[in-house]
Amino acid sequence: MKRETALWLTIFAAGGAWLVGRAVLGGAGSVYVEPQAFGDTLATYNDAVAGKAVFSLAHTVGVWVAALLTLCILSFLYRDNPLYKFAEAVIVGVSAAYWMVVGFWTVLVPNLFGKLAPRWIQSTALPGMSPVADEHWWLYAVPLVLGIMLLWRLAPRGAWIARWPLAFIIGTTAGLRLVTFLQADFLSQIQAGVQPIIVVNQPTVADNLWASVQNGLIFVSTLAALVYFTFSIEHKGVVGKISRVGIWVLMITFGAAFGYTVMGRIALLALRFEFLFDDWLWLIDPYEERLPL
Repeated sequence: MKRETALWLTIFAAGGAWLVGRAVLGGAGSVYVEPQAFGDTLATYNDAVAGKAVFSLAHTVGVWVAALLTLCILSFLYRDNPLYKFAEAVIVGVSAAYWMVVGFWTVLVPNLFGKLAPRWIQSTALPGMSPVADEHWWLYAVPLVLGIMLLWRLAPRGAWIARWPLAFIIGTTAGLRLVTFLQADFLSQIQAGVQPIIVVNQPTVADNLWASVQNGLIFVSTLAALVYFTFSIEHKGVVGKISRVGIWVLMITFGAAFGYTVMGRIALLALRFEFLFDDWLWLIDPYEERLPL
């Protein structure tokens, strides 16, 4: 165990020394901006040639922090370790705090406090908001009371009070989303499955044949999958064979969905590697945007 610890300490020390050398001698991770009247913008190649690019310490620190946190997350590929736990806690905490602030200023302030006290909110928080109160402004006291009851769960006693607003939120959300889900996930799939098997309205005969094959395949696959989920009939004989086709349809569908998800994750991983090798380490420059500094 001591030999393994010494080996990893040596690797980390060598990697740290190499990173320091890249930063000091090669300028890796440095970010240059063009000062503007209302905030800085990232400098372009033309800005650097014109001498307008200025080194930004804040952006540079941000790049280094993002790169080190990325390495901490990737360290989980070796095994669970304190660096990964630290990065995980930082990301979860920062994300929760960020969305809490966004929700407060984009939901609570304009849609709740702005309805109950529009003149005060307009003068203190949102100057562009109308100071005129709605006709039925007092109805917004109901979500205010429900919100306070929901926060009661944090109290040492009376946590059961939070169950009432929670039940109200779940019930109303389920009812409002039911129509949307029926239209998007149920009726639209039925509409897509009810298509003419023999297509004759395409420009060429080959197009008609290919469209007919597609519609026929969808029709047969849908029926086979439905037969597999028909448990009131014993799956023997013809029904058993059709249900077996339904199993193949389900497995192909799940496999395609899983493959699509993996492709999306690989794309995100590729972007992180591009950030590490391009923006941070300056080992590659795929878009030839490296500033001549």
